[in-house]
Amino acid sequence: MLTTVDQSFAHRVLIVDDEPSSLMILEGALSDIAEVICSDTGFGAIEKAQQFLPEIILLDIELPDISGLEVCKRLKNNPETSGVTVIFITSHNESKFEHLSLELGGIDYIQKPVDLKVCRLRVGNHLKLKTQEQQLKHSQRLLAIESERLRVTLNSIGDAVIATDKDEKITFMNPIAEMMTGWVMHEAVGNYISEVMQLRDATTKHKSLNPISIALKEQRRVAMALNCQLTSLNGRIHRVEDSASPIRDEKGNIIGAIIVFHDVSESIAMAVKMSHLANHDQLTDLPNRILLHDRVAHACQVSVRNGFFVALMLIDIDHFKYLNDTEGHHVGDQIIKLVAKRLESIVDLNTTLARVGGDEFVLLLPDIKSTCHVDAVASDILYAMHQPFRVDGREFNLTISVGISINPTDSDSAELMMSHADAAMYKAKEHGRDRFCYFSDDLEHEFHQRQNIDKLLRNALEKDTLEVHFQPKLCLKNKLIIGAEALVRLRDEEGGFISPLHFIPLAEETGLINKLGHSVLKQSCRAAKRWLDKGHPIKVAVNVAAKQFTDPKFIESVAQILEDTELPSGYLELEVTESALMSDFDETSRILNGLSNLGLSIAIDDFGTGYSSLSYLKLFPVDVLKIDQSFVKDMVDDKQSLDIVKAITHLAHSLNLKIVGEGIETQAQLDTLISLECEEGQGFLFSKALPENEFENLIF
Repeated sequence: MLTTVDQSFAHRVLIVDDEPSSLMILEGALSDIAEVICSDTGFGAIEKAQQFLPEIILLDIELPDISGLEVCKRLKNNPETSGVTVIFITSHNESKFEHLSLELGGIDYIQKPVDLKVCRLRVGNHLKLKTQEQQLKHSQRLLAIESERLRVTLNSIGDAVIATDKDEKITFMNPIAEMMTGWVMHEAVGNYISEVMQLRDATTKHKSLNPISIALKEQRRVAMALNCQLTSLNGRIHRVEDSASPIRDEKGNIIGAIIVFHDVSESIAMAVKMSHLANHDQLTDLPNRILLHDRVAHACQVSVRNGFFVALMLIDIDHFKYLNDTEGHHVGDQIIKLVAKRLESIVDLNTTLARVGGDEFVLLLPDIKSTCHVDAVASDILYAMHQPFRVDGREFNLTISVGISINPTDSDSAELMMSHADAAMYKAKEHGRDRFCYFSDDLEHEFHQRQNIDKLLRNALEKDTLEVHFQPKLCLKNKLIIGAEALVRLRDEEGGFISPLHFIPLAEETGLINKLGHSVLKQSCRAAKRWLDKGHPIKVAVNVAAKQFTDPKFIESVAQILEDTELPSGYLELEVTESALMSDFDETSRILNGLSNLGLSIAIDDFGTGYSSLSYLKLFPVDVLKIDQSFVKDMVDDKQSLDIVKAITHLAHSLNLKIVGEGIETQAQLDTLISLECEEGQGFLFSKALPENEFENLIF
């Protein structure tokens, strides 16, 4: 049964006959299965065929202007109408007309008088054929579009694609596969996949079986072997990975296979590089803390089996932070690299040298039979560091402190070895630096104590709970309080005080000194402002650590605190030690002049304990000299100490500087200082350092 598409019909039929009755009869017979168009002339038929493009033409041979045969010929010669189905209708019964009509492209032949039933069946069958032809063409167009889309997709993706038949012979390659194998598709087609893809193990270089072979044999998806490399025709090597799968038809039968793969050479190279970066220091390319930990742990395990020792040396450059801050990070980095190279030059290949911090190196010595060998290595390292380091034409002299931990003597794990070596290294620093120390139980106790103090200090700075006590400074002639020295205090967990001798050096080593100094200075200025507002103009003296001078914003910080607290700068005195003045003359001069320009006064604390500052006194804006308490304590009974105090007071008077005696504890000391015309003093004879409220009880 012929289907129709609503009233507009799915097909058109052109009837060509010069007899009106025939046209009417045929139109009536076919109008329900197609849209019927009529013409009674040959030229009219050609024109309507071009205009309406019917699927079928019922064409009479005898027409008044040109014959139906000529009409058919012209239609077949016209590309627009060449595909039309022509069915001749004629009263001629000679076979030559039938032959001629078929030769000209006619598809069928109906004798007159026309049997309408036969005519409908033949036209209907040809319309069915037309429908099927159109459906086939549509399917072919869709297939061509899909095929082109797949071709473009396969040619555009970043992965290489190769397809084979079931005998492993190549049927398709995309451009990426051509590039990676070095073959072009028209040359590769028909060759076995194993010839085109030369696969080998990247480590052993042994030939690898192609995944397509396994996929076809085992009828499953197969991943490419790990560590696989492909060698192209031109000898280029690619590290590759991915998978192969069998290709099945609609019935599930395997008709071939396909392999999809891509170049992972860059990824592998990046992974190797990332692994190296993750385990090595970027500045020196030495192993870092992560890799060192693995090697220490392994060395400790091996030592248990063979009965040998493992030594771990923590090497720290003395005063490196100060050098780095004053000379700049460029010089610091160059020195670190030079130290690394020198250390590498004096250790053997069986050792591991690592950089674990800014200026910290670790030397791992496995399989040690005697600690005498450790002593020898440590001594060699110390001696090697005594040779100057040259950076940008300048020489730098360095020393190091070395802490040594031994496994299994004082530790049984990598973690303990590191912490014990760290404790021993700090002990070496406390003993004067430029030396090495071994770990002991006492060191472990000191190490944990340092950790606890560091934690307390950081917590106090974070919560702003550091306390500032004030020791009165008196005019020695009338015993009136004219000033106060601010002294910082840190409490332990039980509420007792930790000695400043413990936490201030630690603050300097850990980089907390600037924050600590800022807190003390701010609290001191606030207190002085309160005293001033209550009618007691007392100058407060605040100690400045040497490392605070390395802060490029130190002057700006002091000025900001004065502004924030609204304290007139004349009521602030900063105390600096001689050692802080001697590091860099130009920089020290710049800082002191900047501070002096703010209107505050500068005092040199513990004067007399150094020796190099005397020639600089007249060049720096110094206002006060404080005689160190060690000389004050001994001057009554020791002539040499007394002579030193006399020299200091004479020097101060000649330079118009004020003199302050520190640590006055007896009346004899006080009388001696007064006789030497020392203007001011402080010490336990008058008062110890007091909390702010107790100090205020003395002055109010």
